[in-house]
Amino acid sequence: MTSVNIFFTFITWNFNPDAFEIPILNFPVRWYGLLFALSFLVGQQVMHFIYKREGRPAGEVETLTIYVALATVIGARLGHVLFYDPVYFFHNPSKIIATWEGGLASHGAGIGLFIALYLFARKTNVPYLWILDRMTIIVASTGCLIRLGNLMNSEMVGIPTTMPWGFVFVLVDDVPRHPAQLYESIFCFFLFIGLFWAWYEFKERMPNGFLFGWFLAILFSFRFIDEFFKINQEPFEDGMILNMGQLLSIPFILTGIIILFLSKKKSQQTLKV
Repeated sequence: MTSVNIFFTFITWNFNPDAFEIPILNFPVRWYGLLFALSFLVGQQVMHFIYKREGRPAGEVETLTIYVALATVIGARLGHVLFYDPVYFFHNPSKIIATWEGGLASHGAGIGLFIALYLFARKTNVPYLWILDRMTIIVASTGCLIRLGNLMNSEMVGIPTTMPWGFVFVLVDDVPRHPAQLYESIFCFFLFIGLFWAWYEFKERMPNGFLFGWFLAILFSFRFIDEFFKINQEPFEDGMILNMGQLLSIPFILTGIIILFLSKKKSQQTLKV
């Protein structure tokens, strides 16, 4: 059953996570999977546009898509395994590949992307920070669609709230909650617009690393704040002052600030020369 009922005090969310079923196989296709796949298609088209505008070989985009897809899935899964429940997976190693049961960590996906993009930059002979700057645009759009997928799954729900936009996730309980995944999706959408506009207008004047530094500092600062509105993903987080998502966000925020400082310093030195 799928329904969204809007009342004066809250929104009832009873959305079926399954988009449709393949009749012969009796295999359900979930909205999360469709939105995940759509994120790669959208990202590929945006990157084609970027490469065309900057005179780069269009064929590199297909290679980049493969690198990004593998890094995102593998990194996100290993991130969940290592950061959130290593003991369970140590005793149940066969479950590591069971991604259909849920369990993907965005911080793990980020680390996987850093590694994959470094290898891609070496292969295609482009500056590492140059490709990172452009990939921030793609990652922001991907984050928007994936968090919509979390909303469709009624997962990553927020803490109870009395605000009128609170969601009652029927598949979870009957308590109005912050739609934390929707907050992040909306934020990522506007971040995507802002980053794309900044690249389009100022790409010739921006030092390498400028967009990437801002992306890390802004996105993970918001992620840090948004975690206050989410319930903890794992029981061990209940006794922590900051949860795992917040602790993992801090290094990304600091890295973004450092990159911004270094890119600005390098830009000033170039102007003096």
